Amino acid sequence: MSAAKKQYKRITVKSLVEMKANGEKISMLTAYDYTMAKILDSAGLDVLLVGDSASNVMAGHETTLPITLDQMIYHASAVVRAIERCLVVVDLPFGSYQSDPKEALRSAIRIMKESGGHSIKLEGGREVKESIKRILNAGIPVMGHLGLTPQSIYKFGTYTVRAKEEEEAEKLMEDALMLERIGCFALVLEKVPAKLAKKVAEALTIPVIGIGAGNGVDGQVLVTHDMIGMTHEFNPRFLRRYLDLFADMTNAFENYITDVKSGDFPSDKEQY
Repeated sequence: MSAAKKQYKRITVKSLVEMKANGEKISMLTAYDYTMAKILDSAGLDVLLVGDSASNVMAGHETTLPITLDQMIYHASAVVRAIERCLVVVDLPFGSYQSDPKEALRSAIRIMKESGGHSIKLEGGREVKESIKRILNAGIPVMGHLGLTPQSIYKFGTYTVRAKEEEEAEKLMEDALMLERIGCFALVLEKVPAKLAKKVAEALTIPVIGIGAGNGVDGQVLVTHDMIGMTHEFNPRFLRRYLDLFADMTNAFENYITDVKSGDFPSDKEQY
């Protein structure tokens, strides 16, 4: 007989560790604005990621690199105002932490103070170890991110699966263990082989949340706009579309245009 799952009124970093220990999968999606965050939070989601993917989804950039710290704080502030239950994780954008641990700390402090976010996420392993330690020492919770790290896309040159070769897989495991050891509360693995991701999740006591990393991890994250079908050009293997809002919204807009052009809208009942 399975134990009843604990009901959380508010998700914290401690909650996620408990969920992993209890075998409960963690649900995580992205949010960049108040309205969407309100819906996601009320649906019972565990974690909202204010991702630097806002650079693509909200601003139309090709990569995540152009988004600024000020813009991330703007998006995170809107999300935080909407939530009652979710843990809010905010990405540190490219250029705000890589060069100097002191700059990394300043960036993280700005996000926490100005947005009200609950934690930050940054990409990389041993290369950013000192920055992570500096942030953690200030009492700021950190979520790591390994595998495909989109901020390094020009280094990789492709969005293909990472850590397929033994050497890179070994480094990923070493980095994952290091991130847990220095105090990260969770880890995102992006586009890595499912067997490797499962091995990492089993080796760590902190939660491992996957995107394109199979079902052997402790939770899943997707970009909300992708999974509800608002975007339609992006079709990776790991994406499951739960709605086709691109088609539904297009149809609604076309009907509105038709009704306005014909004079059908507004009707007598829709006037004062």
